[in-house]
Parts: sequence; C-alpha cells; structure tokens
Amino acid sequence: MATTNPLAALFKRSPFKAMQEHMRCAVECARLVDPLFQALIAGNQDEVEAIKEKIYEAEDQADHIKNRLRAHLPRSLFMPVNRRDLLEVLQMQDSIADTAQDIAWLLVERPMKVPEPLQKPLMTLTHRCVDACEQSAKVIEELDELLEMGFRGREATQVEAMVDELGRIEDEADELELQLTRILFQHEDEISPVSVMMWYRLIEWTGDLADYAEKVGNRLRLLIAR
Repeated sequence: MATTNPLAALFKRSPFKAMQEHMRCAVECARLVDPLFQALIAGNQDEVEAIKEKIYEAEDQADHIKNRLRAHLPRSLFMPVNRRDLLEVLQMQDSIADTAQDIAWLLVERPMKVPEPLQKPLMTLTHRCVDACEQSAKVIEELDELLEMGFRGREATQVEAMVDELGRIEDEADELELQLTRILFQHEDEISPVSVMMWYRLIEWTGDLADYAEKVGNRLRLLIAR
C-alpha cells in the first residue's frame, strides 16, 4: 500500500513494530492463564509449574522488547505521535504480562485447590479476559495503517469501532468478575480464611487482564483524538 503520510517515509525503523511485537508477548502471557487454571482445576501441579515457566519466558521476552524500545524510541520532532503517549501504551501492555506472571507466581508459591462452585465461572471469566487481551492486540496491529493514514480517516474510524468492542468485552468481564466474587463469598464458610483472601486476589488479578487491555485501547483512542 502506498504511503499517504510523508512523515511515515522519515522512519527507517518504526517504533510501532516493536510495540506490536511486545503486545504479542503480553497476550501470549494472558493466553497461558487459561491452561494454567485448567491444570489447577485438574489437580495437576506439575503442569501448573510447567505453564508458569512458559509465562515467565514470555514475560521475560516482553521485558527485553520493552527495554530495547525505551532505549531507542526516537525523541525527534518527526515522531508521528508523542513519545510519552507511546510509553503509556507500552506500560499498559506490559501490565498484562506482569499480571499473568503474578497469577502464575502465586499458584506455584502457594498451591491451591479450586473450590468446585468456582471452577466453571472462573474459566468463563478467564476466557472473557483473554478475549479482551486478544481484541486489544488486534487494535495494536492496526498501528501501521494508522501511521500511513496520519491517524485520520477510515482507518481511524475502524480502530475506534474496535476499541468500542473492546470496551464491551471488558464490561462483560467486569460483570463476570463480580458474579464470581459473589460466589466466593457465598461459599466462604467452606474455605479457609486465607484461601478466601487468596482467591479474592486471584479473581481480581484475572479481571485486571481485561482492565489493562481496555486501557491499551483507550490510550490509542486518545492518540487518534490528538
């Protein structure tokens, strides 16, 4: 596709490629939370620990990309968007990977059983939160086209629609998180107090995956607006 924005031709190495690469690693971390909980439900702690290692590897790769991008992100006036804005998007992406890592860390450091009433709603919540991360990644994959079109026009309108869909998914994840928390509290007498606290934290962290995904989209919407 021919470049319509003369600014795009000034970049020999677009920072957006690294942003997209970083987001792919972050989403891979989020995807692995699903089989992580499945292994926990199945009582397979060895598999939990194996998946934890995969999450740590993906998060480590994301950190390398993040650090490289921060070190080489152009400060030139020819940047198509504000450097600080891009770093804020990067931080939200990184929070997805960090949160998945936190979940994996806790499930290995404190092996836990998933109470039967929580099992199905936990997986439903996890699936929807991963959906939000996947949708967020789709938005980031549009950065190249946005650059070519100068963050305006039909491409910008399409991305805004994608961000709207991301918001809808995150709203659904919020409701699922609330429902799961209610179930936890309904059965708290059947679970040790410490486990109740740990599960409350895990539910919150799982919901955070969708929250950070939505923040990525919202930050990108602000870039378009400017």
